[in-house]
Amino acid sequence: MKQQVDIAYRLSKSLKLINLITLIKMRCAVEMLNASDAKREFGEVLIKAQRGPVGINRNGKPIAVVISVAEYTQLEALKEEHLKKTIQEGIADLQTGKVTDGKTVMDKLQKRVSG
Repeated sequence: MKQQVDIAYRLSKSLKLINLITLIKMRCAVEMLNASDAKREFGEVLIKAQRGPVGINRNGKPIAVVISVAEYTQLEALKEEHLKKTIQEGIADLQTGKVTDGKTVMDKLQKRVSG
């Protein structure tokens, strides 16, 4: 039962991160500026960033996204949570002996590459 609850918790956190990333991608598609416009209208970019991410292109290629402090804080918290979870999983793997030494990993990779 504990394992099912843990899996459900991890899934809900992953879905929240996926939803946030999807939302950012959708908003970026709507709010794109070229670098010259962003420079000229920097104050407006800051105002728009409070409503949602603002993408900036240079030579037709995306180079930056301006987001609000609230969104940045949320993204950083999600990254930290994910890192902590990954570290905890690694420690649990070490404690249960679910580890492979580096040489074995490299040998398996070499066999895959060699075909």
